[in-house]
Amino acid sequence: MEDQIYGLKKLIEKSGNLVNSKFISIASGKGGVGKTNFAVNFAYVLANSFGKKVLLIDADIGMGNIHILLNSPHSKNMKDLLNGEKIENIIVNVKGIDALFGFSGVENIVELEEGIIHKLISDLNRISKNYDYVIIDNSAGIGTNLSFIRASNKSYIITTPEPTALMDAYAIIKSSYKIYGYSKFKIIINMCKKRNDEYETFEKLNYSANKFLGLNLELAGKLSFSKNLQKSVRSKQLISELYPTDNYTLDMKKIASIEVGEPIKENNSNFWEKVFSFLKQEIS
Repeated sequence: MEDQIYGLKKLIEKSGNLVNSKFISIASGKGGVGKTNFAVNFAYVLANSFGKKVLLIDADIGMGNIHILLNSPHSKNMKDLLNGEKIENIIVNVKGIDALFGFSGVENIVELEEGIIHKLISDLNRISKNYDYVIIDNSAGIGTNLSFIRASNKSYIITTPEPTALMDAYAIIKSSYKIYGYSKFKIIINMCKKRNDEYETFEKLNYSANKFLGLNLELAGKLSFSKNLQKSVRSKQLISELYPTDNYTLDMKKIASIEVGEPIKENNSNFWEKVFSFLKQEIS
């Protein structure tokens, strides 16, 4: 364990020490809790409902899948950075978001991760002046996550009411805090089915963080369980785009509204879009 912690420290030190005020990390302690769906829909809502200039980064190195959720073919990706390509040349605009796609299926991933992380954080610091937000979708679990978390102004930790998800969320908070004193966490409780699910779940996580780490966490919001989420994924569209009146989308807009410090703006021009969306939900 000591060797692992030492290795993580050396890797993160190579990535630089400065926190970028525009970086927001999206992380989770385990897979399957809705982290990437949150990251992509969060970026979409920030850009399309609040008019923010957003850059979305697929930092799940070796397992990138943001391009699938955005239904966008990608001829270039993060791996091209190591081949000398400028980051500006591999960023694409889709659904009103600028995006830098990850990749999958590569050998010797450990060596590749180190080179990409160091160069990516450096390049992102350079171009961040062009954006209001740089949203970084990390890989699940502990590892290279810490490099991006440490460089971020804040980190949204996605979890669910499931005990194993809570335990793993606590693990990534603990590692970030113990190794680098990082404490800028905002908690999102996903897949809420019952009234007060988010408060009961958050209190369990916050109790552990307070008792064992001396940290007081912040509940940033909840995301309601939605059957329409899987429907949107299968149709290669975002739930916040396809189902603007779904509770998941409305919850997402509340979270984004708090983040930007602006009220949710209702646009009468999309009235019929909402009507058709409602009818679509009723029929399905």
